[in-house]
Amino acid sequence: MTPPAAAAGVAAADGSDIEAKRTRAPNELEMARQYSETSARVSQALERKADGGKAKDGPVDLKKEVEMWEHKVSVEEMVTRLKTDAENGLTDAEAKLRLERDGPNVLSPPKVTPWYVKLLLQFVNFFAILLQVAAILCFIGFGLHPESKDNLYLGIILYVVVIVTALFTFAQEFKSEKTMEKFANFLPPQTVVHRGGKVLEVPARDLVVGDLCDVKLGDKIPADLRIVSNQKLKVDNSPLTGESEPIGRTVDCTDENPLETKNLAFFGTLAVDGTAQGVVVNTGDDTVFGRIAGLAAGSSSETTTLQKDIHHFVIIISAVAIFLGIAFFIIGVAKDTDIISNIVFCIGIIVANVPEGLLATVTVSLTLSAQRMSKKQVLVKKLEAVETMGSTTCICSDKTGTLTQNRMTIVHLVYDLELHTTKGAATEATFNSDNACYKDLFYIACNCGKATFDSKEMDDFPDRSIDERKVNGDASEAGILKFCEKIESVETYRKANPQVSGIPFNSTNKFMITINEDSVAAAAGVPDRLRMCVKGAPERVVDKCSNALTSAGVVPMSAEIRAKINEHLAFMMERGERVLGFAQLPLDASFTRDFEFDTEDPNFPMEGFTFVGLMALLDPPREAVPGAVATCQSAGIKVVMVTGDHPATAKSIAKQVNIIRDPTAEDVARERGIPVEEVDRSEIKSIVVPGSQIKDLDEADWDRVLAHDQIVFARTSPQQKLIIVENNQRLNHIVAVTGDGVNDSPALKKANIGVAMGISGSDVSKEAADMILLDDNFASIVAGVEEGRLIFDNLKKSIAYTLTSNIPEITPFLTFILVGVPLPLTTFLILCIDLGTDLLPAISLAYEEAEADIMRRPPRDAQVDRLVNRRLISFSYFQIGVIQALAGFFTYLVVFNDYGLSAGTLIGLDTDTTFSTQQSDDMRWLFVERVRPRGRSFDADWFRTENGDFDTFFRANRGFNPEFQLVSPQLPSGAAPATLGAATDRAGREYNAMFQQIGRLTGRTSCRESTCALGNNNPACFAATGVVTDLGINTGVENSDVIEGDDAGQGCFDLWTREEQDEIIKRAQTSFLVSIVVVQIGGILVCKTRVLSLFTQGVKNKVLIAGVIQEIVLIALLVYVPWLHDVFGTRPLRVVHLLPAIPFAIFIIFYDELRKFFIRKGDRTGNKLGKWLRYNTYW
Repeated sequence: MTPPAAAAGVAAADGSDIEAKRTRAPNELEMARQYSETSARVSQALERKADGGKAKDGPVDLKKEVEMWEHKVSVEEMVTRLKTDAENGLTDAEAKLRLERDGPNVLSPPKVTPWYVKLLLQFVNFFAILLQVAAILCFIGFGLHPESKDNLYLGIILYVVVIVTALFTFAQEFKSEKTMEKFANFLPPQTVVHRGGKVLEVPARDLVVGDLCDVKLGDKIPADLRIVSNQKLKVDNSPLTGESEPIGRTVDCTDENPLETKNLAFFGTLAVDGTAQGVVVNTGDDTVFGRIAGLAAGSSSETTTLQKDIHHFVIIISAVAIFLGIAFFIIGVAKDTDIISNIVFCIGIIVANVPEGLLATVTVSLTLSAQRMSKKQVLVKKLEAVETMGSTTCICSDKTGTLTQNRMTIVHLVYDLELHTTKGAATEATFNSDNACYKDLFYIACNCGKATFDSKEMDDFPDRSIDERKVNGDASEAGILKFCEKIESVETYRKANPQVSGIPFNSTNKFMITINEDSVAAAAGVPDRLRMCVKGAPERVVDKCSNALTSAGVVPMSAEIRAKINEHLAFMMERGERVLGFAQLPLDASFTRDFEFDTEDPNFPMEGFTFVGLMALLDPPREAVPGAVATCQSAGIKVVMVTGDHPATAKSIAKQVNIIRDPTAEDVARERGIPVEEVDRSEIKSIVVPGSQIKDLDEADWDRVLAHDQIVFARTSPQQKLIIVENNQRLNHIVAVTGDGVNDSPALKKANIGVAMGISGSDVSKEAADMILLDDNFASIVAGVEEGRLIFDNLKKSIAYTLTSNIPEITPFLTFILVGVPLPLTTFLILCIDLGTDLLPAISLAYEEAEADIMRRPPRDAQVDRLVNRRLISFSYFQIGVIQALAGFFTYLVVFNDYGLSAGTLIGLDTDTTFSTQQSDDMRWLFVERVRPRGRSFDADWFRTENGDFDTFFRANRGFNPEFQLVSPQLPSGAAPATLGAATDRAGREYNAMFQQIGRLTGRTSCRESTCALGNNNPACFAATGVVTDLGINTGVENSDVIEGDDAGQGCFDLWTREEQDEIIKRAQTSFLVSIVVVQIGGILVCKTRVLSLFTQGVKNKVLIAGVIQEIVLIALLVYVPWLHDVFGTRPLRVVHLLPAIPFAIFIIFYDELRKFFIRKGDRTGNKLGKWLRYNTYW
């Protein structure tokens, strides 16, 4: 069974970084240390116990160590004390009672951080701390100036932002954890047990003490087992000891220390060779693994490339934000700005730079990726590994079950040295089951194998056809079992010929041997005879044979017979069939059932066999594989077949699935009738390399082999697969490797991405892999590559979109501090953008479908094409960001212009506190144009609306401020329109509100009607001239100069009170906010694709559409809901002020479509502009 990773620390390759795979996880090292120390303590305790329990440091309580008795007694005594049966196991009823009594065979889950602690941790990440400090400073500012509510509101909003962001991120991470927990249950570990004499496959968690279990090559030991029958079982104890050297198991006790004896196999360790049966003696937390796991505290995981990329980006952005904030704080201090205002301004700079929603977006993207992968039958053990999969440049794939359907069917038989067909070949069967040679072939096929039908399924579905039955065994053995079952009951046949001993199959020998009682000989009057059966790779089997079986009897193996066998082999292998050879050797009377066969150092014949025949199984390619391979090749990914099959079989299947498309050197030589050595290798694109040649390849040879586009490695061993992976990595390939066997685990660990088979894969291979294909289908690997590219694409798009608003958010502060224009955008409104209007659209890009060309691009170079690179910064900041900033300032200027303040008049306007926060005794009135030569103006009637529409200003004191209500407006009569800038003001700085040296008017002119226009000299528009107004009478401020009639120009003027000024700036700021939202709609549309046209990709992302609608609704609420005005400082806008940014949004789309068009043209035709744009702007 597979224990929880954090508790068990089982060696698992769970990162995409190669170096991470070379480094043992700290928890695994801790497990090994605890095992070693525990073993030593147990040995010392046993010694003290033997000496009467005395020692200098006192007796040791063995209950606190590993105390076991099961390994010391005989098998008979052990099964008696455990009340079980060494042959038939427990009954179902007894197993059920014990499961209820002892609980499931699982480790207690590791201590996890409580959910409330995880939630609290969200409040102490870098962004959260930054915003909380800003909020505290705002509250301090409010405490110093309680009459100004702005700081109070800003502090509250910043804390609300922190809380909402923390809750959202926590919810997404919680959802992600639950998703991964659910995935962990997709492949519950299974184990084969004997209950009531029946062989069943049950979940490992249901094992109980006393269960009789079968263990074979590739299994993870499901519980602590006492070995009761053994056939060369070897285990890898590295999950416990840290040492991966296989150790043989025995039936007899070899050491009193249970941790050192060889007749125990421990839960969590790995079976790497042979087979055995064992009785469960401990389960769950009572296992040695469970006890030691409790001592090995904590675990740590390596930081993945993606995590490092994101962390690097966050640090850079935050550093820039803090630097700019501090820099402009210093500038503000130098300009003698109010300290609290300066701090709030600094906060605004920081908030504008920090993408507060980024981490939530990344979490959502990874969770969605895992969910999509599960739908595509891929279990992702570590989410970030998906992104690495997108960088894959080489896939080394198995053949059987991955490229093929893993449904082996017998299609050809060779016996009596003749080729015969079966029904599986879709032709009329020509074999004769009454033939004597066939009967010997059938005997070997039935008995020389371990595959069985699942007993539980047979009981549940007794009418299920043979072809549909579930088989415990690999695909080849399943095919043979089903074929034989259709002739005669295999179970009955095996009972008549019970196995006495044998050598199990392994990937080094490539054959298996069984020694069985011979019922055929007994029936012929020769009782108690044994027959050796061999099954395996044809060339290995034939090499062991000195004779061949024919209808004429046993004849010596001759060159002619070998040639005939090879002829049949070539015929079948050229059709992609897997061929197995069969041979036998009747043992003489000296070998009896009681003979002690030594399978480690064989004391029985290992050659001199009689060749009986061949069986060919066809495993057709999966339908989706040829297209998937072609997709990989168009994506710049090399697909390499690595198989244990014969080169001819491998080559045939490789051609069928598009791995080999061009002739090999051997094909060209045969076609031209020349020796292979004379073929020009430069024109050869494909190659088939037998495993026998790999050991002779040096580095230069490897470079030549791997330079081919189409490669097949055949008859390879798992060790050779590791060499293949290493050489590809040496050439800077990002390698994905598939594997299903226990010996594949080194290659799976070494690869950048290890991919195990969910159906046919061993527990060991699944443990070593980063991803598991639940359907064993190569097409699922391609889906993983596409998903990896998609997640990288979508994260890039989300970041690009998020960063585009930074420039229009930062530049208002820069212009405010550097040239003194009224602040175009407040910190409140920046937060409205970053965590209001922008957040859902940014997250929605995680739902974006793959671009049509995503699998036609070459793989990205992870060392060069980073998540955030200079081209993305250039695109977001200096292209789209600049256009958006221009849109904001244009709209802002239009609003001021329409209230009588042209663009040139705004420079320096805020340096004398006209639009800054003022006390009532420091308020100034603003003298502005009402009608100018250019543009449209809106007069004071806007402010005097009394019907309660959206344009109503503060009605209180709209005519005069209370401090100035006794002052009467006095102007010369009969004056011509005034000329601005000609008059002077002795009061200087105190009165200079709009122009350098301008006369201060103390009241309103009568120029109120819309009839006052340029060139209109209506006396109603002008008062008398030449009168000096003495403000000192009521205000104690020096008199202003007279505006002389001779200095008057043409135009009408208004005086804005402080309240009216406040309304104007808030409308201008609101218009800036609206303009950013408008251009951000254009921004998200251009961020949908990196090089494809928006019109090709389309707008099918429903979440994105919802995000844009949410953007529009939210901005409408902020602008037109009155109670939100006081909180956010927004104001209602006339329709005309909603429109100025629209042309900029259209221009953004037009500009980006043009940029992408030339990039695509450059890709197609080599256009220089397109190539330049790709190099400099393709992000």
